[in-house]
Amino acid sequence: MANLVEATSQQQLEGFLGNSLAVVHFQAAWAPQCGQMNEVMAELAKEHAHATFIKLEAEAVPEVSEKFQISSVPTFLFFQRGEKVDRLDGAHAAELTRKVQRLSAGPDGSAESGGSDLNQRLKKLVNAAPCMLFMKGSPQEPRCGFSRHMVALLKEHNIQFSSFDILSDEEVRQGLKTYSNWPTYPQLYVNGELVGGVDIVKELAESRELENTCPKAVTLEHRLKSIINQNPVMLFMKGNKEAARCGFSRQILEILNGAGVDYETFDILQDEEVRQGLKTYSNWPTYPQLYVKGELIGGLDIVKELKESGELVSVLKGES
Repeated sequence: MANLVEATSQQQLEGFLGNSLAVVHFQAAWAPQCGQMNEVMAELAKEHAHATFIKLEAEAVPEVSEKFQISSVPTFLFFQRGEKVDRLDGAHAAELTRKVQRLSAGPDGSAESGGSDLNQRLKKLVNAAPCMLFMKGSPQEPRCGFSRHMVALLKEHNIQFSSFDILSDEEVRQGLKTYSNWPTYPQLYVNGELVGGVDIVKELAESRELENTCPKAVTLEHRLKSIINQNPVMLFMKGNKEAARCGFSRQILEILNGAGVDYETFDILQDEEVRQGLKTYSNWPTYPQLYVKGELIGGLDIVKELKESGELVSVLKGES
């Protein structure tokens, strides 16, 4: 099928993106949900002959994954005439189909009947955390001066917040303007209610009302210690027990499952603060990381060595 292709390099990918609509599936061969979504892509390719559907092995072309901030698979990016216009994270066949249909219709296409679905999605997003910031970029890498200023204000006043990059989702970017009746970004929500943009937050800070409006943050070190000690055996990994999202995490799960010791996992792909902070806290730069009774054991290589030496079970039980 000519419009269902595979790209193995950045140059090859860029050659496919010039069409009116291109859908790129960042996948991994070890992830079964990616195989399922490829079947959905194949059906969509039959229905939308004008579009190009591209499969790309995320770990094989790391420079492309890094460029587009791909942290998990499956992830889908949507391009129109070479410009990224939308994004979908996760194995959501219905949502993928809906986005392809919407983008295929073009700006002059008929209005979607999914307006109520979008409002429900926006409602969930603004309530995703007690303090939610919708911004351009991330707190680590703001993509505009106003977003940078907002992040600085919140951090200066020790405000705990989660964020959503509106550049990664055009539907949210446009829809939230109507939902909130607020035409610009960033936008700050507290307990699902709009506080305002950077000027409002600046005024709240100057009047010393910001701390009373937004929840204060616990220190990162305190938060990390709390998570590490949630269970006697804690594994920080990409993904979770049911679905590892990298080969190293998948291997360590197999070893721990074979050891027959109870353990819990934390998905570092879902929390950038923990993902970056734990590297410094533990002085261990990679994932997965395994902790027993609050102490770092190590990564996959060390766990393999413990298994081969017959010490793994006793270490997991805290006996040695």
